[in-house]
Amino acid sequence: MSDHPAKRIHILGIAGTFMGGVAALARELGFEVEGSDKDIYPPMSTQLETLGIALKQGYSPGNISAGCEEIVVGNALSRGNPAVEAVLDAGLRYTSGAQWLAEHVLPGRDTLAVAGTHGKTTTTTILSFLLQAAGREPGFLIGGVAEDFGASARIGTGREFVVEADEYDTAFFDKRSKFVHYRPLVAILNNLEYDHADIFPDVAAIQRQFHHLVRTVPGRGRLIVNGHDERLREVLAMGCWTPVERFGFDAAFEWSARKLREDGSAFAVVHDGNEVGTVEWPLLGDHNVSNGLAALAACNAVGVDIAAILPALADFRSVKRRLEVIGEADGIVVYDDFAHHPTAIATTLAGLRAKVGNARIVVAMEPRSNSMRLGAHAEALAPSLDGADAVVFLARPELPWDANKVVSALKGEGHVVADADALIAKLRTIARAGDHVVFMSNGGFDGAPRRFFAALRSRD
Repeated sequence: MSDHPAKRIHILGIAGTFMGGVAALARELGFEVEGSDKDIYPPMSTQLETLGIALKQGYSPGNISAGCEEIVVGNALSRGNPAVEAVLDAGLRYTSGAQWLAEHVLPGRDTLAVAGTHGKTTTTTILSFLLQAAGREPGFLIGGVAEDFGASARIGTGREFVVEADEYDTAFFDKRSKFVHYRPLVAILNNLEYDHADIFPDVAAIQRQFHHLVRTVPGRGRLIVNGHDERLREVLAMGCWTPVERFGFDAAFEWSARKLREDGSAFAVVHDGNEVGTVEWPLLGDHNVSNGLAALAACNAVGVDIAAILPALADFRSVKRRLEVIGEADGIVVYDDFAHHPTAIATTLAGLRAKVGNARIVVAMEPRSNSMRLGAHAEALAPSLDGADAVVFLARPELPWDANKVVSALKGEGHVVADADALIAKLRTIARAGDHVVFMSNGGFDGAPRRFFAALRSRD
């Protein structure tokens, strides 16, 4: 590595939540930042434009300015991509987003990493919010735009840096999980399930990567681990050199929660058998109680007085697209949710069900993640939607498996449509006053949630 960091960088895949965060951090550190991507849509495009970062559509080699001294390559790009080929042929200096972070942002900081199949973004946001409430002024990189900060990343002036630690691979030239680059002092292991079918052959391959992360946490650090998760127990059994604190709903764990309301909006926090205090907050569901508990345990690991910061959670606003209420029109409440795995779908709907009681829940579903599109979760999808009264399933023509099988296995009514226009039209015929309509996709969904809401308002 040169002693003089590159002053102008180009980020390939800049509109992804992680790479967009890297762009924001680089800008804050004084780099000239430009970038390109295939699909550029809010909220990340809005954040980048606000920062004054030049965005170019597509991966034409001409989109990379002549003066760029380093190319930061997102993990969505592979060999054969015209920009990647041009970078290699020209002998330009290139790196991954995770490696860039490890070299330019994390040295000298106490890194707190949040890993797991589900809940990473929300837990990373809660942890950053709590450290802020404690006056720590943390830096963070979150895989989404945190409502409370209005951004997905910042350098921060404090000692702590909180990073969402993704198990997805790093880049076309580095097939390790991103999180092996971060060398955290404190690591939260939220849960571990089979996902990312495009890069992992089985759950054991994911466990191996999680163990690589465990190997990097120092003995003076802390592992905050979901005590209910058998696969994480197996990871720790592969070798562990760091004190472990478990969290969950079992009073025998070091950190446990006692629900005060069935929907998870209020709970007591118990540490080593002693009740620390209670949380009342706007989030719903057991999964979010668990996320909050993990974040509190991580704060405690870096010396924060937990009892003093519990009241702050009453004002926590979470992350965009995590059961985000878009609005209510014509008596119908519309939500936008970043759903990418059957377990997350089921827990989100369970939390909403506990809140809305017998009201109808209608789900608009797009199987958008790589694993979803490949059909890795097809059998688990119908059961995960048991909490919905009606489902409109967007099966684009290129979906390689039969969505009708999923829809015919639903408990409630089900419909299959081929595009977003048809989806909105179908929802307009079935949604009625008193309903809760939840859009579930980890992609842009062709703007469907807000388009449907606009249609309701015109009807209203």
